[in-house]
Amino acid sequence: MLALRTVLGRCLAGPARGGAACSPLVQTARWYARPVSKRRKDIPSHLDDLPPTMLKKGYTDVPAVNSVDDVVKRLLSLEMASQKEKMKVKTQQLVEKVRRSPNDNGSFEVQIAVLTAKIRTYEEHLQKHPKDKSNRRHMLMDIDYRKKLLGYLRRVRYDAFENTCKQLNIQYSLPPAYSRRITKRWLVKKAFCRRVFEEVQKLKAPERLKQRQEWQARARARAAQEKEPQAEGTPV
Repeated sequence: MLALRTVLGRCLAGPARGGAACSPLVQTARWYARPVSKRRKDIPSHLDDLPPTMLKKGYTDVPAVNSVDDVVKRLLSLEMASQKEKMKVKTQQLVEKVRRSPNDNGSFEVQIAVLTAKIRTYEEHLQKHPKDKSNRRHMLMDIDYRKKLLGYLRRVRYDAFENTCKQLNIQYSLPPAYSRRITKRWLVKKAFCRRVFEEVQKLKAPERLKQRQEWQARARARAAQEKEPQAEGTPV
């Protein structure tokens, strides 16, 4: 058994490592035993709906683009664009759906649209690279900020909130109600604080009573002073 292992080990090592020449059967077994790299699944992207013939951002309003060669148009189109340039076009499309006016660039709806595009890009990146903790942290920060903006928009302009969620395909869930876990330590602490509060109120009771009596005496004196001029001015 030991001799068989030694022979197989030399054959699998190959002639480059000092092993003997292997037969075709052993060579096939050696190639079969090698690890096969896993093929990654094609993850759908939110940028797939962009047509490749669309021009990049900043070139659509240039009148000279229509008269250039097809090669130049292809270079200026999204077919040859990078991920960053496609992201700009996608963000512009989402902003156009929810902006209040053509000059609106900073409303809550526009900010939510920009954050939505960034969050979806982060999600696609993390599906390919799940151990990227830095981008995961940035994505969670953007999700939290977008949730705050949606909550404010829901309180102030509910119709705009509904339209934004519908146009951007956002599912908004209400935050859970605050609930505190009741423990024995919390109950003891609450009872102690209540007892301290009651003792402090007892100590302050005589001082408050004295202060209340002084206020009543001042009010009576002020009322008596107001009645004296009226009594002097009445005819007999």
